[in-house]
Amino acid sequence: MSDGSSGQTEAGDAGVKPAPETAEQGDATPPVDEQPRALSPLSIPYRAVSRGASVAFTLLFLVVSGSSLLGGTVGQLAGVALVGLAVVAIVAYEVVYWRRYEYAVTTDTFDIRSGVFRRRNREIPVDRIQNVDITRNVVQRMLGVAEVDMETAGGGATEAAVRYVGFEEAKRLQRVLAARKRGADPTPEAADDDEPRGEVLFELAPRELGLVGLFSFDLRTPGVVVFLLYGLVTTRGAGMVPSVPGDGLTLVGLAVAAGALIVLFSWAAGGVAAVLNYYDFRLTRVDDELQYERGLLRRYDGSIPLDKVQTLTVLDDPLKRRFGYATLYVETAGYAPGGDDRGSQAAIPIADRERVLSLVAELEGATVEGLERPPKRVRRRYAARYLIALGVVVGALVAVERLLLSGLLWYAPLALLPVVPVAAHLKWRHRGYALAPDHVLTRNGVLRRRIKVVPYYRVQTVIDSRSLFQRRWSLATVTADTAGSLSLVGADAAAVDVDDRTAARLRETLSDRLYEALDDRIRERRIAPPGADGWRPERRGGVESGPESTPED
Repeated sequence: MSDGSSGQTEAGDAGVKPAPETAEQGDATPPVDEQPRALSPLSIPYRAVSRGASVAFTLLFLVVSGSSLLGGTVGQLAGVALVGLAVVAIVAYEVVYWRRYEYAVTTDTFDIRSGVFRRRNREIPVDRIQNVDITRNVVQRMLGVAEVDMETAGGGATEAAVRYVGFEEAKRLQRVLAARKRGADPTPEAADDDEPRGEVLFELAPRELGLVGLFSFDLRTPGVVVFLLYGLVTTRGAGMVPSVPGDGLTLVGLAVAAGALIVLFSWAAGGVAAVLNYYDFRLTRVDDELQYERGLLRRYDGSIPLDKVQTLTVLDDPLKRRFGYATLYVETAGYAPGGDDRGSQAAIPIADRERVLSLVAELEGATVEGLERPPKRVRRRYAARYLIALGVVVGALVAVERLLLSGLLWYAPLALLPVVPVAAHLKWRHRGYALAPDHVLTRNGVLRRRIKVVPYYRVQTVIDSRSLFQRRWSLATVTADTAGSLSLVGADAAAVDVDDRTAARLRETLSDRLYEALDDRIRERRIAPPGADGWRPERRGGVESGPESTPED
């Protein structure tokens, strides 16, 4: 194809595949490169409409202003001509863009050549591609087109986006790139004809989908509501706020009622968003990849290579723990489109806790048990922190009562004093760590508890940190830093508030097991047969086999 000539038929829509180029090199498997392929022709009107919508308001303003400045019919004709020129320019640009956009899967790279005014050639190594994700909204599903996003190791955003190809072509790209990474037959025909059969690990039943909505809460909604109310009051003046007769107790009651309404609205908004996001969720294991499908209004079809997984996170909250449910997140080193966190995808949105832990054992051979808590004396430290925070709140309310609102119940927060020791105990109880034979496990949080499972070979750095207050209590935090994107925001696996001797032991043991795990993997890669996956050890009975190197804790 030359400059995206219209004579080429899209392979994904018509089922026509170009003849691959081959090169004889003795008895070795010859490298096979695809011929360049074009985007779907339907991408032209879709992109034109999408781009036109962004300038519609500008054109409307120009039309209105033109009619008022030039007067009557002349102004209206000038506005219509301007709109017509804009439509022609947008469509012409999209046609040229489609003709000059080419992509191809080569032996070891994914190549993209694009650009209208400035040509850009990109070669993305297949080995560095972390995820290949397919997204489709309602209109795209009606047109039969999809967007293919590719994320590479260490990326903070989408590395390459192919917009838009037929859905079958998108699935073909996903399969071909997966086959190339596995070291399978490199021909696209082999990837099409010998598609690996997957094992369904999890499907979200209607009852569980309802639980996802029930246990979801949109933390952004309260902030948005408060911001809108503040903007309304400041723009319209204090007269927008009705005067409320009564004493301080009445004001407190109204504030509590308003807060309850905001909480209920946030709960409903989070529930609706979660149901739309996880509708028809399915997780499948295909060879050495996890493939997921989910979404109602916007459908996601993605892949997560198991050899790129950095951390598994079991997430729960008091409500989930009360009824025995949990969520499982898979963290990779790339960015996951449509994910709940940066670089994080929900492998199980919600399920029975035992079911979640069984999938952790199946994926990583890890058992979540035997976590050791920090020393009991840290409960006094937590109680002191809560008392200081409570004192600051009471002091602020006293200042408000003296200067602004006479009669304010500044002493109301003191009712929380009996809760302080309970909160300190719960904080201590829900923290812990464990050094398993092949993984380090950490647990932190009460309202949002995270149990992190990190293979030793994924640890990048072992960090021993001590704040000023920790040093006064002879405590430390030992963090197992990984290459995951969430590590950039301080969400690594961490053993928090352990004593000095335990911190030294953890630091030394983690370093030793890291090097031992890396040595084991290097040996496995050297003895792995051609085409085999040397990155993940063979599993027997849910536990990785291989040379044992388990030093004493």
